[in-house]
Amino acid sequence: MTETRKEHEGTAVEAGSLATQRFAESGKLSGLDIPVERVNAIASDLVDALNEIAVKHSATYEEFNAFKAWLIKVGSDGEWPLFLDVWLEHTIEDINSQDRPGVVGTIEGPYYVPNAPQMQTPATLEMREDEEGTPFVFQGDFTDTAGNPIKDATVEIWHADAQGFYSQYAPELPKWLFRGTVAADENGHFEIHTKRPAPYQIPTDGACGQLIAAAGWHAWRPAHIHIKVHAPGYQLVTQQLYFPGDVHNEDDIAGAVKPELMLDPQDNPEAPGEMATYNYVLAREGETK
Repeated sequence: MTETRKEHEGTAVEAGSLATQRFAESGKLSGLDIPVERVNAIASDLVDALNEIAVKHSATYEEFNAFKAWLIKVGSDGEWPLFLDVWLEHTIEDINSQDRPGVVGTIEGPYYVPNAPQMQTPATLEMREDEEGTPFVFQGDFTDTAGNPIKDATVEIWHADAQGFYSQYAPELPKWLFRGTVAADENGHFEIHTKRPAPYQIPTDGACGQLIAAAGWHAWRPAHIHIKVHAPGYQLVTQQLYFPGDVHNEDDIAGAVKPELMLDPQDNPEAPGEMATYNYVLAREGETK
């Protein structure tokens, strides 16, 4: 490809603004009614924790003012979705999926876009004519916890390109690049043709990057494929699937890597590139361990 990474690189403010807008439009707050007792308990613990941290570290006024300015910048950069998805969502996901049988999930992250183009298996995600990257076939089967095939299952998939950028969050990329909604066949089998994604850094020119630099952290996420799997009557599972050998599998800035989410790519015997099989065992609605 002729484009360079710099030509596609958006700013943290641009990406943050989009992530904030999409969260506001997602409907996740629709009908939200958290009891006052619950708000009081969580908010009180949060305030207490902040005060305990200040006491523990003998915080100075200079540090207090720097913290206040940074919180303001997180909001002005639109990076609250990024901050919370990177440093908190993995814990929320663990809590809320601990009683769900079947496959393991992990965080959604800030770059999900609903209503990606619908396709039937075998499907090929949208790519540019000279798309960089190793050809990659992702396939598998859907079953319930008793081993029965699941009909009408759907795989939503999205991932970064070979330069580490997501469509709709970086300039110049095709709208639905490496995004799709793929229907499995009547036997619960799916097959998706794409390109292997690259590791990438989360945006570093905004408030989150400022924190990373000040704390001496790195900003890297290992290469991964995002997945949402649906089937009528079954519980939704959101995943990120990873590739063995990535140097950041052990120190992912988002803390989202789990052994159960590691793919096992093999050489594709039928075409250049790689392929990996990952089977989905889904729990029915209301089913628990």
